[in-house]
Amino acid sequence: MKMLINVPETVVADALRGLAAAHPKLSVDVDNRVVVRSDAPVAGRVGLVSGGGSGHEPLHAGFVGPGMLSAACPGEVFTSPVPDQMVRAAAAVDSGAGVLFIVKNYTGDVLNFDMAAELAEDEGVQIAKVLVNDDVAVTDSLFTAGRRGTGATLFVEKLAGAAAEEGQPLERVEAIGRRVNESARSFGVALTAVSTPAKGSPTFDLPEGELELGIGIHGEPGRERRAMMTSHEIADFAVNAVLEDLRPSGPVIVLVNGMGGTPLLELYGFNAEVQRVLGERGVAVARTLVGNYVTSLDMAGCSATLCQVDEELLRLWDAPVETAALRWGR
Repeated sequence: MKMLINVPETVVADALRGLAAAHPKLSVDVDNRVVVRSDAPVAGRVGLVSGGGSGHEPLHAGFVGPGMLSAACPGEVFTSPVPDQMVRAAAAVDSGAGVLFIVKNYTGDVLNFDMAAELAEDEGVQIAKVLVNDDVAVTDSLFTAGRRGTGATLFVEKLAGAAAEEGQPLERVEAIGRRVNESARSFGVALTAVSTPAKGSPTFDLPEGELELGIGIHGEPGRERRAMMTSHEIADFAVNAVLEDLRPSGPVIVLVNGMGGTPLLELYGFNAEVQRVLGERGVAVARTLVGNYVTSLDMAGCSATLCQVDEELLRLWDAPVETAALRWGR
């Protein structure tokens, strides 16, 4: 398997050095693996910290900046960051208004963020947490107890980040994050297996001509395997799986997300099918975002995330944001 790397052992550090060179408004601590917005801490503002295994870029470091995250903690590939990273990040962004940890529901992330919260609070930092568990494909997986955290992470980080940027207090920013998670659901599909730098080859077997419905972002198994389907058929299956669980009663924001190895030409075609299904089901679409945002290295595939919104959440979505991977309104 050909990869654009030096050696597997330095993949994350090399990427962080490149991130720092490309985005001087970020403060990137390569040795300690913490990415912070350069103006942190912002006086009177709640700090937002998230993180997780590398390999899902631009999640999370690509979402650090005004209107979104205050800091991100990248772990090794598909491996949780360690508590010391989160404690260091919390200290760097705490202005005295408290810090919100945004945690995807994977066992390692949950345990390490919980430990970091205790350590940070011992140092006088007020911590609140939002757990993201939006994946409707399976109840438990190889990496989780309960539903996995996937595409809704972007919604939580954007909407809670906008609330923090407005100067809303910690308990309110936390409540918005929790409400967003409760209002969002995702379903992912893999067309190919994922290859990690350490292995250098696919981490699971997905035969030519087959796909996995309900895949996780680390390559965890989904609901079932089938012979290859058309974009039309995949959208029917994925969107209906989300709608059966979410049952929205109002407009939604749509995220059509690539898993890292699918070109935008195909993603926009898939979005057309997603919009078709929503129209057939009478679901109003308020906003749509298409692109590679919550990825799985080189996996070909896609996911669909829907988040039901009201006037407040839609206002927070439209609020200015300036990060490496998401920016508008500034």
